Amino acid sequence: MTAMHETGDRGTHRIVFANEKGGTGKSTTAVHVAIALAYRGMKVGIIDLDPRQRTSFRYMENRTATTIRRGISLPMAQFKVFEQDTIARLDQMIAQEERSLDFLIFDTPGRDDKFARYVATSADTLVTPLNDSFVDFDLIGQVDPDTFKVKRISFYAELIWEARKARAKNAGKEMDWVLLRNRTQHIEARNMRRINRALHELSKRVGFRIIPGLSERVIYRELFPSGLTLLDKGHLGDLGTSHIVARQELRELVAALNLPGLEQPAKAQASLF
Repeated sequence: MTAMHETGDRGTHRIVFANEKGGTGKSTTAVHVAIALAYRGMKVGIIDLDPRQRTSFRYMENRTATTIRRGISLPMAQFKVFEQDTIARLDQMIAQEERSLDFLIFDTPGRDDKFARYVATSADTLVTPLNDSFVDFDLIGQVDPDTFKVKRISFYAELIWEARKARAKNAGKEMDWVLLRNRTQHIEARNMRRINRALHELSKRVGFRIIPGLSERVIYRELFPSGLTLLDKGHLGDLGTSHIVARQELRELVAALNLPGLEQPAKAQASLF
């Protein structure tokens, strides 16, 4: 497959994984999406904006070490950590990376961070992973404690809403804001219905899409030391049913992102990773 930057049809597509709360699977999902794109022949880069945790950077370091240790070749992404202290320096890193990439992925820290907000407002695709709980819902909106109807949107949601409007007006291109809804095990059914109603109500107000996320994340944590992903079928050994289910979830997630260059039917996409 011909990579997008070689055809000149599009510029680099920015994908930002952002949530100011930790523990939502940002880094895991960012790395798996990056490798899924690499399997499709795309040139991909990851910028880790959390120099303290540097989870996605370490994941890719582990992946590189595994290829050397085992003497194997795996689809890769370029990876860097941003450790500077100004927006201007970040812009310089982005400009340098985008010269040769089809996709540039940003993995942001799970806290309020000026660099995370900056890249979020310039995203082509903004992915916000959320666990199925009102604790996580609070990032984007507040609900009435009795009716569970949305009372107001959060400052963060307002920020993205205004950025999307400005982007559409100035550049003629809308940001695709995707809320990636991770399923939480053992969540009570009535509470899940309340969260579902609140999410769909809020999506109509601020314009995000809701797509299925990940459920069983223990599997992903087990892969971290080797840097392998669920897409590396030939290098994972015998897989249990839970691994196969998780891989299918991942395929569906990547397809639901509607990224440019991945317009093939889902069955054709699955055969490539």
